[in-house]
Amino acid sequence: MPSRRHFLKSTFPLILGSSTLGRAGATAPNSRINLACIGLGGQGISNLGNFLADERVQITTLCDVDAKHRERAMAKTGLTPADCFTNYGEALARPGIDAVMNATPDHWHAHIAIAAAQAGKDLYSEKPLGASITEGRAICNAVQKHQRILQCGTWRRSNMKVRMACEFVRNGYIGELKEIQLGVPGTFAIRGGFTGQEKSEPIPAHFDYAQWLGSAPDRPYTAARCHFNFRWINDYSPGYITDWGAHFADVGQWGAGMDHTSPTHVHATKVTRRNSSLYDAPEQYHIELQYHGGPRITLFTTDDKATYGTKFIGTEGWIFTENETLKASNLDILRTKLKDTDTQLLVSKHHFRNFIDAVQTRGPVAANSESAQRAATICHLASLSAQLNRPLTYNPQTETFDSDPEANTFLTRPMRDGDQWKLPA
Repeated sequence: MPSRRHFLKSTFPLILGSSTLGRAGATAPNSRINLACIGLGGQGISNLGNFLADERVQITTLCDVDAKHRERAMAKTGLTPADCFTNYGEALARPGIDAVMNATPDHWHAHIAIAAAQAGKDLYSEKPLGASITEGRAICNAVQKHQRILQCGTWRRSNMKVRMACEFVRNGYIGELKEIQLGVPGTFAIRGGFTGQEKSEPIPAHFDYAQWLGSAPDRPYTAARCHFNFRWINDYSPGYITDWGAHFADVGQWGAGMDHTSPTHVHATKVTRRNSSLYDAPEQYHIELQYHGGPRITLFTTDDKATYGTKFIGTEGWIFTENETLKASNLDILRTKLKDTDTQLLVSKHHFRNFIDAVQTRGPVAANSESAQRAATICHLASLSAQLNRPLTYNPQTETFDSDPEANTFLTRPMRDGDQWKLPA
């Protein structure tokens, strides 16, 4: 006997976008959101599972450059090869799609997010927002121009204890905020037993490597380069600086009330890298950033898991938060009940459901494009100082380095020649 899912699919093949049934630019609250999932590796398949659990969502389209990833996603969704694509442009062109989940490697974030916004799709896009400061701003511009909803995957803004920590800080319960410490892992968690010394090898038939590379420099194929381990390679990502760092920097700026700006000074010291021809991102470092008239940020590597997270240090105490952990220098801080006059932050109990809420109502999301851009900027500033091995002075208003032509060349990462890789002005 055919499954109910198969019967419904074969009987009702037409997919109508929810926006067809709702007001312009929105979706009818009683309609299911048709979602395209682009990037179906580890993070993508996890995101897909969260959306599958939302009764308001119907996943209609799958896209990945690896056939094995597509097969795994088909098994979870009941979709068929007719619903699967290798090229994201073909996936976005499919009729009836309301929203897109983008969980591709960092160097693909901007191209897919901008194309989705131009196509009128709302976006759940993984962190960091862009793979460079310029790419992140281009995403923000596209989202604003096309009036799209964007939720960045910095999901700690949907965690109650993280929100509580930021509210205590915002309202002065640790005194004047002086420093934000961001502790990230100090050793790469390389998967697959790779060393970074691997030689080039034939491209497997199930993997479209040229599409995976996209705008990134042309490099010989090795399995050690792709999927999870891209994050240790400077062509695509500067290691944990933008991986875990994007999460913790986002929490830091939320608590500091700095979603609208960026640090003005950055200095990376104690930077070390692997003796590896492939994994060349900074692995250990101590990086200090300073807001104009505001607190200092210290981004540091550590192998003490208890210090992974965000610590706010004020003149009258400190608060540490990470996921379900919430600690303070004095328990009385954590027992504080906010007053009606205190600043209270947006309540989101579930990051993925919060996104769908916003798609239906055009209401706010927990991690919008502007806050995500500023969080990513902290990470990119840290990475650039480590790369150039010197202090940098940054202008948050122009998002450039004043009187520093060399640093300004790094505002956008190197891309291949070709009109298809040019970002919108």
